[in-house]
Amino acid sequence: MEKTYESNFISNEIETDLKEGKYKEVVTRFPPEPNGYLHIGHLRAISLNFEMAKIYNGKTNLRFDDTNPTKEDIEYVNAIKEDIEWLGYKWENLYWASSYFDELYERAVLLIRKGLAYVDDQNAEEISRTRGTLTEPGIESPYRNRSIEENLDLFERMKNKEFPEGSKVLRAKIDMKSPNINLRDPVLYRITYAKHHNTGDKWCIYPMYDYAHPISDAIEGITHSLCSLEFEDHRPLYDWFVRECEMNNSPRQIEFGKLLLSNTILSKRNLRKLVEDKIVKGWDDPRLATFCGLRRRGFTSDALKEFVFDTSVSKSNGTVDYRQLEYYIRDHLKLTTPRTMAVVNPLKVVITNYPEGKVEYLEEPINKEVEDMGIRKIPFSREIYIEREDFMENPIPKYYRLYPGNEVRLFYAYFIKCTDVIKNEDGSIKEIHATYDPKTKSGTGFKGRKVKGTIHWVDASHNMPCEMRLYDHLTIENDETKDLPVFDKLNPKSLEVYQGYIEEALKEVKPYDRFQFTRNGYFMVDPKDTDDDKIVFNRIVPLKSSFKINKK
Repeated sequence: MEKTYESNFISNEIETDLKEGKYKEVVTRFPPEPNGYLHIGHLRAISLNFEMAKIYNGKTNLRFDDTNPTKEDIEYVNAIKEDIEWLGYKWENLYWASSYFDELYERAVLLIRKGLAYVDDQNAEEISRTRGTLTEPGIESPYRNRSIEENLDLFERMKNKEFPEGSKVLRAKIDMKSPNINLRDPVLYRITYAKHHNTGDKWCIYPMYDYAHPISDAIEGITHSLCSLEFEDHRPLYDWFVRECEMNNSPRQIEFGKLLLSNTILSKRNLRKLVEDKIVKGWDDPRLATFCGLRRRGFTSDALKEFVFDTSVSKSNGTVDYRQLEYYIRDHLKLTTPRTMAVVNPLKVVITNYPEGKVEYLEEPINKEVEDMGIRKIPFSREIYIEREDFMENPIPKYYRLYPGNEVRLFYAYFIKCTDVIKNEDGSIKEIHATYDPKTKSGTGFKGRKVKGTIHWVDASHNMPCEMRLYDHLTIENDETKDLPVFDKLNPKSLEVYQGYIEEALKEVKPYDRFQFTRNGYFMVDPKDTDDDKIVFNRIVPLKSSFKINKK
């Protein structure tokens, strides 16, 4: 059976509704507003709506709640559709809240006729000021008791573009003394002179989300409106609109806790600032937890879904350690990616006693844990590159890699011993010289002296230059930063760029190809900046982590 969510309070409620005959089938929806890119904070909402419907042989619609033309764009629409498809989900129907503008208007007229809505001339500041607080009731608008006829006339004139933007709104008439502030005469419609991407200039009045959302759900025959916890206090208003607008279908709203992630930024407002201020390089910057950013970094949709399935669904918000997400992608990639050697920050080594002009081909398993991937051949000659951090002229205690007079093993090759350090005029290290022992070739059964250090390498004459981008957490979160504003937590080392080398065999790599670079981590070919003249690798995740979880 394909993996999905284990039984939880939402599935229990759905099963009860089906057993009692409240609904004949399960119909859910994912209703994003197209005002930004989706990110991992949306993963639970997307997966719960699609997975709950799938478990009960129902269907899921995708609906764009496009009721605010000043913030929405077709760019976001296309990105949202691409992200959902990348996650492996297929919607039953594609809908737009804007397609219901005519019916939403008529239902608002119905509320006016029932004496349950009125046109208010107060501005946004006055409405906010008179709304009251959690301990004080609101103050009724001086326009609250307008006659039904006057309200009908004013509302139609609002629609007909007779009033300036912001001069009037339509409000529901519920209860200004309600302990639930959402029921204190919420705004249903506001005047906005902006061109809509679907309806053009037809409308100048646009419904508010709290009104459009439940009516759209009811129109579509949604049975279970699964949404995050911040809408719990809005549920009485949701039910009020469905009931008083006399909708034929009555969806049931069920709330769940958000799944948040440490060491990153998920607020759309803050994400937009990062992009617009060029702190990051677009919405698909691999440091961002947007789906397009994670995809470009090299995360797989299967790993993301396994991650969210294994995090318990609860009625409270929870923040998960970013390293837990990294655990899942690492666990997924270790059995699916070929292994190769790459040097990120190269230092040349000249093996002075190795024959000039000689090239031999050594063998390495493509993936030790998956024998079916086979064996690959690696060129080895007199000059190689190693990682600069694998050499230290004046070694610290317990440093077991290469330093003057010390011997190490080269992966799948020989023992080498550093004999000399060649420096540039400024004192920096240009290259190092070493000797090798031909009797120590890997795979020959050599059982002589032992060495404590084994390092990787790339042949200096048979390689491909490339750019290596090492990504780290976007923000630093610890006791010292916990009280700082989010932009004061930015990690200055969230991206480090190196010019390195990969094995010559990788010269035909394509965008999205993933590899395990020995000792360096899992990398993917960047799909945006790689071209015929340059190969760019993004590090998906380091090879190891001290973080452990108990997988079910």
